Amino acid sequence: MEYSRKTARHPAPWIPIFFSIAAAVVQSCAPPPPRPVESARAALELRVGPPGSQGPIFCRRDRICGSDVLPDFYRARGFRPAWIDDGLTLADAAAYLPALRQVTEDGLNPENYHLGAIEALLAEIKAASAKKKGQPRPEDLADLEMLLTDSFFLCGSHLVHGQVNPETIQSEWFIKGRTEDLAAALEKGLAGGDIPGALDSLRPSHAVYRGLRKAFRDYTAIVAAGGWPAFPAGPKLKRGDRDPRIGALRTSPAAMGDHSPPAGADQLFFDSGLEESVVAFQRRHGLEPDGVVGLNTSAALNVPAHQRLTQIRANLERWRWITHDLGDPYILINVADFRVSVVEGGKEVLSMAAIVGRPYRRTPDFSGKLSYIEINPSWTVPPKLAREDILPKTRENPGYLNDKGIRIFENWTAGAREIDPDGVDWAQVDPDRMSYKFRQDPGPQNALGRIKFMFPNKFDVYLHDTPDRGLFSRAVRNFSSGCIRVEKPVELAEYIIRDSPEWDREKLLAAMEAGETRIIRLRNSLSVNLLYWTAWLADDAKVHFREDIYLRDAAIFRALEQNPSGPGP
Repeated sequence: MEYSRKTARHPAPWIPIFFSIAAAVVQSCAPPPPRPVESARAALELRVGPPGSQGPIFCRRDRICGSDVLPDFYRARGFRPAWIDDGLTLADAAAYLPALRQVTEDGLNPENYHLGAIEALLAEIKAASAKKKGQPRPEDLADLEMLLTDSFFLCGSHLVHGQVNPETIQSEWFIKGRTEDLAAALEKGLAGGDIPGALDSLRPSHAVYRGLRKAFRDYTAIVAAGGWPAFPAGPKLKRGDRDPRIGALRTSPAAMGDHSPPAGADQLFFDSGLEESVVAFQRRHGLEPDGVVGLNTSAALNVPAHQRLTQIRANLERWRWITHDLGDPYILINVADFRVSVVEGGKEVLSMAAIVGRPYRRTPDFSGKLSYIEINPSWTVPPKLAREDILPKTRENPGYLNDKGIRIFENWTAGAREIDPDGVDWAQVDPDRMSYKFRQDPGPQNALGRIKFMFPNKFDVYLHDTPDRGLFSRAVRNFSSGCIRVEKPVELAEYIIRDSPEWDREKLLAAMEAGETRIIRLRNSLSVNLLYWTAWLADDAKVHFREDIYLRDAAIFRALEQNPSGPGP
């Protein structure tokens, strides 16, 4: 018994050696751990699931927003990882992150595309790989794979379509957007080792978008430097004045790029050079270019830099909503700028002032095809305008209809009987039940003027001439009921029919003077785009701003601040 106790307490010295050798033999016979690509593949297949699987997917509490696209992407690859390699160099991921951070120049937030989670995972995987015989967990590799792919798809989708669905915040939006194959773009970037180029290829290619990106960078730097000083309140300032506020006036346009005071200039005197700078500032902001610093100019000077940056950001988003191809040539109506332009070969070949819809009769955003021109048109008043405009004016002035050459028909049926307006007691007419049809014959007082440009659409919106020529001299021109009145209808018509052998300017003017209604059908339709820009980089390489007459920018900005890949459970 005594021996037994001793042997139990003190095992023979060869026993530990035996078990060490046995363990080494077992370990040498065990299969090696799976390589990173295979580990990630198995984890991806388990995570994605078979076709038909439903429900949101979360990685590191970030929602995988491409839940409809990402599973198909990996199934098509046989769950082979797109970013993971056996050596865990993760070169494509390393190249992608700087490109992702640069989407700040597009007014987008890279944190919305899993940037923080990706950076944390990369650090963990590198730390695990650095350990002796260490290897990252398959779950971590799958998380990194899915977050990187979803980041590319989500960010790419926002560059192609915009982060915000315009129809959810703007009921008047009816523009066709772009389409891109995001999976094909990613595969191309992976195959060519150029993920940054693949992401960049999804940005709008239009020169205006590139200009706005530059403006966003510039104004971001201005905001970071503290913006520009407020302009002091006070009476009007004009050339020849001497005032302490003129020093601030010289500083404010300088901060916004419109004034470079000459050396030795009297800082408190309003000279001709400063007047030219004020005019340039006014033109750049859609103000009356009179060189006088009044209420409107002072208000524009006092818009802070961060608010201008927000405007630029909203307009970057608008450009992501529209198609690359606006046509060539095409007509562009910038509703916020009250301007109609014709663009050919990427250059503006004709430009004119326009009058657009009032705030309560806003001109919608849409595209159409100009197919014919009507000379000396008649005007059939839409029922809504008849109720809201014509009826009140007729009640106020019984002679209004005769003065304007407006005829009345009993109803809207074909061949309806014409009636005498003097035989109607307009005070007793119920606007909600009124069935009369009002039609204004061609003539000098016709609301459509002498020319109408038709691109048929469900809004009954078109371009037309107007007898109220004085309104074009105003800086702010939102006076219409939704249609676009053009300043130079003859010049626009002349451009449109330039390739028609049977028409020229002289024949066009003669037809207008004849007073008869004529239709000119176009051999080739012309694209018309009614859009709404409150900021853009113009040909003078300066940012131009316009008042948000329809109050749309704030809604875009609020929507952009939301995180589409918010934290999961």
